[in-house]
Amino acid sequence: MLVLLPPSEGKAASGRGAPLKIGSLSLPGLTAAREAVLGELVELCAGDEEKAREVLGLSEGLRGEVAKNVELPAAGARPAGEIYTGVLYDALDLASLDAAAKRRAARSLLVFSGLWGAVRVTDRIPSYRCSMGVKLPGLGALAGHWRAPMAEVLPEAAGTGLVLDLRSAAYAAAWKPKGEVASRTATVRVLHAPTRKVVSHFNKATKGRIVRSLLASGTSPAGPAELAEALRDLGYVVEAAAPAKTGRPWSLDVLVDEVH
Repeated sequence: MLVLLPPSEGKAASGRGAPLKIGSLSLPGLTAAREAVLGELVELCAGDEEKAREVLGLSEGLRGEVAKNVELPAAGARPAGEIYTGVLYDALDLASLDAAAKRRAARSLLVFSGLWGAVRVTDRIPSYRCSMGVKLPGLGALAGHWRAPMAEVLPEAAGTGLVLDLRSAAYAAAWKPKGEVASRTATVRVLHAPTRKVVSHFNKATKGRIVRSLLASGTSPAGPAELAEALRDLGYVVEAAAPAKTGRPWSLDVLVDEVH
């Protein structure tokens, strides 16, 4: 099973250990694309601060993020699973999983990123600020920049098993499973059952809990239909819809009564 996650906007501070070794990150086929984004991001942030803030979509209160990006090549790195914070990652709570569940997380979780493309939770990275919606002056829209290298690398990473896609739309734009991979991909929405509307906060929290439940239980669904049954066994209310055409992902709606 491969689980595709969005990153978090807010991030923990960089570590005090060795700095980033970009060639040591998982999915080495993305190295050249990573180097291109990193180089341009650092150059942008080392220049006109106001322009950098505008390009990155940062408020006045986040001005310090520009200076942090300048130091990325030398900043200490720590596992991505510790860098990403926020509602989804609080609910997932990787640090409190037992050893077996942590090993499953290392194998199956893939976090998408405007700067790195995608990383495993064990990959050591520094804290940064660069969302997938950014348009860098030289590279243009990052989703478009990542599309070709992702198309080369991600099908192999997906292997032959289930792909559970929990990404937001901005990150999903960087890679859309196609063909045979799409047929074993499940996209998930979390809906407030009484209104059947998506609400951002509990959508993220429930997705974090879903991933945690799967990792902790050791469940390994073979495909989307099996995933729906596995989630029901874990106590979730799930409605599954097979695609109308072959080569399209399944849609799973997880219904939640309370917003929390």
